[in-house]
Amino acid sequence: MKRDVHALYLASRDRRVPWYAKATAIIVAGYALSPIDLIPDFIPVLGYLDDVIIVPLGIMLVIRMIPPEIMAEHRDLAASAQERPVSRTAAVVIGIVWLASAAIVTWFIYMHFGGAKVP
Repeated sequence: MKRDVHALYLASRDRRVPWYAKATAIIVAGYALSPIDLIPDFIPVLGYLDDVIIVPLGIMLVIRMIPPEIMAEHRDLAASAQERPVSRTAAVVIGIVWLASAAIVTWFIYMHFGGAKVP
């Protein structure tokens, strides 16, 4: 299902896909990836019902709207994207850059607005 949601996102950006299929694909992919559900997950049984019924039905609907050869192409692209290696080192470096940036901004705000006088 994860591959199909990614394939729908890719198909929604393809010029060969009709506009109504693009709109539906964006709605379905957005709902599938959104942390907000129609029925909250903490409600027993019903909470996961939308994930089990609504999302797969939406995917099936959009797949029927998109020509099969185009959908197959985007499924292949989505599958190859999932097979790419993930760099944990890059994630750590990006996290360090964000933390350093936040520290610099915090220091700047403190120095200019916090009470310490800058000469």
